[in-house]
Amino acid sequence: MTRASHTKGVTLSKDGLPSWLDPVVHAVETVEPRQLSRFLPPANGAGRQSAVLILFGEGERGPELLLMERASSLRSHAGQPSFPGGALDPEDGDPHGDGPLRAALREAEEETGLDPSGVQLFGVLPKLYIPVSGFVVTPVLGWWREPTPVGVVDPNETARVFTVPVADLTDPDNRATTVHPSGHRGPAFLVESALVWGFTAGIIDRLLHYASWERPWDREKQVPLDWRA
Repeated sequence: MTRASHTKGVTLSKDGLPSWLDPVVHAVETVEPRQLSRFLPPANGAGRQSAVLILFGEGERGPELLLMERASSLRSHAGQPSFPGGALDPEDGDPHGDGPLRAALREAEEETGLDPSGVQLFGVLPKLYIPVSGFVVTPVLGWWREPTPVGVVDPNETARVFTVPVADLTDPDNRATTVHPSGHRGPAFLVESALVWGFTAGIIDRLLHYASWERPWDREKQVPLDWRA
């Protein structure tokens, strides 16, 4: 059954999605917050509400994800590959309603130049927390039904915009475990000349796992992170 919500032009719908997204849809509908991360929003409501767009498209090599690399001059998460996204603005609306949907599309347009009208939003994951920056993040999932050209809009915010084939993300040769100087360990992907780690890699890792796309990989293969990371 398709659930749809309409507020100021924002729609959440599963109608007409490609069949290969079925496992992702199922994962989104069934996953529990603790299965995604041990970092959940503070019970007291603290944290800055934000959203990211997890956008699936279909490229020359099949399913792919849209990522961007944050500018090295930014105060938080500088130089890191990430999903498009950012903090909610007042005009986005209710952070506990459709606000994150609008924020995810707005930020993706501002950061990558994509046309939101070609994106079909089909799911929302539980809100998660990034302790280092204090963001409460709503991951919003979309299908790039009508792809449009993307690229760096503001070099002060974004270093580059790129897509990664899901086949590369599931390739065991491209997977590793990052070790932060603090001792924290987490999944990582070495793709498109980038090291995807942290929050973004964690979400990708869990999506691949719960969509049953994950392939066995060597969890002992480690990539140290610089102390500035």
